Amino acid sequence: MHVNYGGTLGRVAVVFADIMAVEGEGMDREDAIQELRELRERARLGGGEERVERQHEKGKMTAHERVEALLDEGSFRELDAFATHRSTGFGVEERKPLGDSVVTGFGTIDGRQVYVFSQDFTVFGGSLSEVHAEKVCKVMDLAMKNGAPVIGLNDSGGARIQEGVVSLAGYAHIFLRNVLASGVVPQISAIMGPCAGGAVYSPAMTDFILMTKETSHMFITGPEVIKEVTREEVSFEELGGAMAHASKSGVAHFAAQDEEQCLDTIRELLSFIPQNNMEDPPFRPTEDPEDRSVEALETMVPESPNRPYDVKDVIREVVDGGHFLEVHEHWSANIVVGFARFGGRSVGVVANQPAVLAGVLDIEASRKGARFVRFCDAFNIPLVTFVDVPGFLPGVDQEHNGIILNGAKLLWAFCEATVPKVTIITRKAYGGAYDVMSSKHIRGDISYAWPTSEIAVMGPEGAVSIIFRKEIAAAEDPEAERERLVKAYREQFATPYVAAGRGYVDDVIEPRETRSRIIEALKMLENKRDANPPKKHGNIPL
Repeated sequence: MHVNYGGTLGRVAVVFADIMAVEGEGMDREDAIQELRELRERARLGGGEERVERQHEKGKMTAHERVEALLDEGSFRELDAFATHRSTGFGVEERKPLGDSVVTGFGTIDGRQVYVFSQDFTVFGGSLSEVHAEKVCKVMDLAMKNGAPVIGLNDSGGARIQEGVVSLAGYAHIFLRNVLASGVVPQISAIMGPCAGGAVYSPAMTDFILMTKETSHMFITGPEVIKEVTREEVSFEELGGAMAHASKSGVAHFAAQDEEQCLDTIRELLSFIPQNNMEDPPFRPTEDPEDRSVEALETMVPESPNRPYDVKDVIREVVDGGHFLEVHEHWSANIVVGFARFGGRSVGVVANQPAVLAGVLDIEASRKGARFVRFCDAFNIPLVTFVDVPGFLPGVDQEHNGIILNGAKLLWAFCEATVPKVTIITRKAYGGAYDVMSSKHIRGDISYAWPTSEIAVMGPEGAVSIIFRKEIAAAEDPEAERERLVKAYREQFATPYVAAGRGYVDDVIEPRETRSRIIEALKMLENKRDANPPKKHGNIPL
């Protein structure tokens, strides 16, 4: 009989015959498995033992070591470990390390799914190639489809020059995914080496940036180019080191002492954050009693509206176990933001800081607060706001640099937020800053005030100087008359009871009640449903 091996069936038959022939030759499965293991080990070595040793000498882990230190033990599953670059020219075709210059995959942190990519500086300086970008885009796409955070561990010299515009296209593909994933899944970037040029824009569009002191740097143009163009001389650390970006530019949210602390901070940060925008934040049971009376608050805040105190002491007194993860600790210290728990519930805390610039709102404080509030709102994290604000910072520099637009960002963020919002006025709330700091008028859900708080257009001293200027000037003892009028103004206007009488404050509470009242309010609001009008997006003042 003649057998026709044409068509699909024929091709299958031929392949099957080839397989049988190989099996007949005695294919050694153990050798194949051994070869697989050797290839995996080769991929793990990246650019080779010598380059790995150099990485260690700098106090830096390798790409694989970082991933394993970040994720739960044994949970990492690598993807595309055998991918290699496809470029030719400049001799790069002679070097094709397995996995190219990035390690990608998925695993768990505290048992919760995450996706991760870790740039490998031992391979072409961690530079981004076409294949590198494809690997990163693959895990970002998986993170979006499966609703889990994506974590980038950055350690790269930038675009791979040998690939030209192809590497630039790779960056753009990543940038697009950063934007599409924003507000859908949490995005966290750790800068653990150099990050320069176009490479900085991907981390800049993620939710949180962590840097390591002494070993990480971020900048658009390096010290050499700056010196050539502007004649300014600056070191790598001064220009783009961890503390430069954590304290001056505000680019970095956290500055870690070393890589271990950086990775630990990522794990802690994720413990407060839901997997995606459709979930609630994780609940963690606490042994800290929900009805605990906080006696220390009775004397912690000075009666005088002009005396400083550290609002972080107040925060730690009322949150579960005194644990507060501050965000942007070193930048714009006149406002404090961070994560904590009340009765096991994760919340975002925003607080004016009277210990720095009297807690005034300025350009940087407004930007810092707005960014944090918008993140919390995007990921269903309730907001607890502690208010002690004298107003917005006056001055020519502030006006010319846009305090109007920047102050409006914080106002916009609180207005836009639909998550539960609980506000505590601890001492003073003056002027437009009272409105901005999550007041009832901009959809604050619950507003409490301590009995010694002052809520007014401005402080009594300033108000009296304007309203009673002529009377004070004509008095026999102007200073005594001023003091009398200030006292009268404070008693009549600068008390919480005027606002409470109009329902602008829901209740005036004893300081010691603060913790229990916040927890009660959060419980009451846990099924809150609110929404903004349908639209493509608003036009936040930028």
